Amino acid sequence: MSGWTLGDSEPESEESQHLVVMTEAQEATTAGIYGIIISAAVMAAAHQPTVPATVVAVLGTLIIYWAAERYARIVAERIHAGHRPRWDSLREQLTSGWEMVTASLFPLLVLLIAYWFGADQRTSILWGLSCSTLLLCVAGWRVGRHGRLTRGEQMVSSAIAGVFGLTMIALKSFLH
Repeated sequence: MSGWTLGDSEPESEESQHLVVMTEAQEATTAGIYGIIISAAVMAAAHQPTVPATVVAVLGTLIIYWAAERYARIVAERIHAGHRPRWDSLREQLTSGWEMVTASLFPLLVLLIAYWFGADQRTSILWGLSCSTLLLCVAGWRVGRHGRLTRGEQMVSSAIAGVFGLTMIALKSFLH
């Protein structure tokens, strides 16, 4: 019976386990890309008086977005399953998706380092936005590579992702 007993569901095949891992990796990548775009948008549009206040605004916004996204998933599960989500499902929802916040930590660190080394607020934010743009380009490249795209298609994927960051830099330049 290979490790399972009557009444248990069949053990997952290697292929289905691989699909679960792939889905989790896709979710993490998606959350990370959203997080970088959201943090860049807040950096570009925020009118905070200081760089530390901008960092707090970005982190606060990301946590609100994360909580709203998790809430939407829990509510959707309730609606579509027709019953309250089980505790293990709630725990899974509340412990996942953090890439939305953590993917933005590096651009925020660059923002703070630029500020601590004497850059003014606008220049520090542009450094943070540049870092975000670079991370988006890398994410686009990785998505293309893992999606088995050709080199040319990877470059297009990377360029499209980078356009989001460049748009935030342009937004910052036009707003301020």
